[in-house]
Amino acid sequence: MPSAENTSFADEVRLSFVASLYQQRGTLFAGMIAHVVTAMAVYMRIDDPFYLYAALTLFVVWLVRNLDMMAFDRLQKSDLKLADTLHWEKRYVTGSFITCSILGTMCGHALVVAQDPFAELVTVSVTLASMISVVGRNFGSRLNVDMIILAACLPITVGLMIARDPYMSLMAVLLLPLFLTTRSMANGVRDFLFNSVTAERKTAEIAEKFDTALNNMSHGLFMLDGDGRIEVANRKAREFFSIDKNTDLTGRALKAALRLGTRNGVIAKENFGQINQHLDSLVSGRDDRALVRFDKSSWLEFSARYRGEKGVVLIFEDVSERIQAEKRILHMARFDNLTSLPNRSWFAEVVSLKMANAKPNQQMALAVLDIDDFKHVNDSMGHVNGDKLLNAIANRLQSLSRQKYVVSRFGGDEFVLFIPDVKDIEDLKATMDYVIDTLRGTYIIDGHKLFISLSGGVVMSPVAGVQIEDMHIQADLALYEAKRRDKNRWTLFEESMDKRYTERQGMKAALREAIRTQSMDLFYQPMFNPQGTRIVGAEALSRWIHPELGPVSPAVYIPLAEEMGIISELTRCVIGRAVQDAANWPGNLQVSVNLSAHDLNDRSIVSVIADALDRANLAPGRLQLEITESGLINDLKTAREILTELRSMGMSIAIDDFGTGYSSLSYLDMLPLNKVKIDRSFVRDLTKDPKKLKLLRGVVNLARELGLEVVVEGVETEDQLVMISDNNCADIIQGYIFGIPMPHGSFIELANKLSSNPRKLTVVGQSSHTHRPGN
Repeated sequence: MPSAENTSFADEVRLSFVASLYQQRGTLFAGMIAHVVTAMAVYMRIDDPFYLYAALTLFVVWLVRNLDMMAFDRLQKSDLKLADTLHWEKRYVTGSFITCSILGTMCGHALVVAQDPFAELVTVSVTLASMISVVGRNFGSRLNVDMIILAACLPITVGLMIARDPYMSLMAVLLLPLFLTTRSMANGVRDFLFNSVTAERKTAEIAEKFDTALNNMSHGLFMLDGDGRIEVANRKAREFFSIDKNTDLTGRALKAALRLGTRNGVIAKENFGQINQHLDSLVSGRDDRALVRFDKSSWLEFSARYRGEKGVVLIFEDVSERIQAEKRILHMARFDNLTSLPNRSWFAEVVSLKMANAKPNQQMALAVLDIDDFKHVNDSMGHVNGDKLLNAIANRLQSLSRQKYVVSRFGGDEFVLFIPDVKDIEDLKATMDYVIDTLRGTYIIDGHKLFISLSGGVVMSPVAGVQIEDMHIQADLALYEAKRRDKNRWTLFEESMDKRYTERQGMKAALREAIRTQSMDLFYQPMFNPQGTRIVGAEALSRWIHPELGPVSPAVYIPLAEEMGIISELTRCVIGRAVQDAANWPGNLQVSVNLSAHDLNDRSIVSVIADALDRANLAPGRLQLEITESGLINDLKTAREILTELRSMGMSIAIDDFGTGYSSLSYLDMLPLNKVKIDRSFVRDLTKDPKKLKLLRGVVNLARELGLEVVVEGVETEDQLVMISDNNCADIIQGYIFGIPMPHGSFIELANKLSSNPRKLTVVGQSSHTHRPGN
């Protein structure tokens, strides 16, 4: 089934053919004159009135047809449907058929009735001539062709056959090929014209589609001939170069478009020569692609498609946004998003390039800088202001980078400075002092004045054979040493730092394994009544025997566990062992366990303790939990909620090392405490300094006013004990005067001995250790 589009087109062509029938009325008028004159001439020759009537009829038919044609002229052709076209075709065919029928009848009458040679010759000649005109004028309608041939030929053929002359009959037979040929020629002309019109229509449609596609491309296009002159320029190309649509570019050189673009401000004048070179390379075939910069923010990417000797097609697009996006992506890949300093990877590339260009004996240095107490800034002012501070410091670092340094932010508050050329140690010291002095000082952040100091670690090395990664590790070690030495300073790397670092890492691994395998030892320091006649409990103290180093002080491994983030695991081990051991103690002796700052920030400690008590079947009232002021600073609200829940379960809560912090008195009111453990600093020199006794009595009276038991730690001499007892300054004594930390077996033996034979204990041991026993 033909498509609707093809059907519509065929209807349009048919209408045009029918319209052609109604045109060229001059030929129709000339034919009418010839026909009328012929009929009148025959009439005058043989005096037969038939021809007179025929002449009159031919004139009347011509007149009617002429009026009909005028009516057709007045029609709105675009409104005609196929049925209308067929109607007007039939009207025209009717007129043609009548005219040709009259001519054919004149021929037949001459051959059969008149039998006059002149009449026969003239009428047949004019009829055949009129019939042949079908090819030139009436081919537009197949029906018209058939009707004309039928109306003209049939009477002639019949007339020749009726004459009963064999030669006439032969002529009748020979006329048949003429008639068929004429019909075929007319139909052939019509079909040829139809195909031509169809081809032209399709060509026009293709040209229109090509033109539409060409001018709606997102890319610009120039088609150049073999001489490099413009044949086609699409609308996008004109827009790119700001060329008016009325400006004819055909036949002009491509450089003319460039000049127009320059004149219109699209192309920077200083770029004209370079752009022209790029395009010449494309047109000549030296390049097939080119990225061309038109001005500071505009880039066009050209590609060439060669047509041999016929020339070349240049296709181009505006890639300015892509170029800008690539620049942004490259910047993001190379620079820190917050400070716009080079990131770790780009820093490494730049440093590697500088090292490759350095002289073999050249000295260089790498410094790692860290903001002192930066966490406090984030906690107190928020991370947004913390980021502002990092930006402010980065700005000062960028001013240093103009002095041939390479600076970077590796993350957090860690900045790295590479100094590519250092003369000697003194030169390095001067440089680092200048750097630290430049960065240290007051910063205004969100209206607040912040005094900022930095710590730094520096390593210096000859460029030959050095690896930047190794230097970074060494600078980190030096930074760690600077922070260990009270911060606000920079330290130069020494080989001994590497050794200490290695030892420290080995100790960390051993400590982690000891906690994981629960191979830590647990000692107990007993607590007595002031008379020393009754033991009330003991504090559980962890002890670690290193497989190579031997006993390690809690003052060493406890901070190490906090640094590693495994202090909570150590606490859990101590709690589990301590409550299990206490379940076998005589009487209702309490066991006391220390909680770290990490434990007081994690609510899971509640379930850990409850599970341990359940497993050991130990009453909660026999477990005392000790906290220090330093463990409360980070999140006092969470710590208070955890302690309140633990106390509601029946456990005792004691604040340890009381008096050493700046906010101890407020803690006495805010926390759910049962006991206060007064720090050993109150007892030391108690017998020598009267002020110490007054201070001790004041703290004790305050605690008792709040309903808290008082535990005095660090009692080591008889004189201290007597003074404390005489002034009623303690409910419980803990110190070397009654007992040093001891293994569980020794503590059981001591507890059983006192439970069966209560008496005042003498001093059971002295110790030269001055550190505070830890967990």
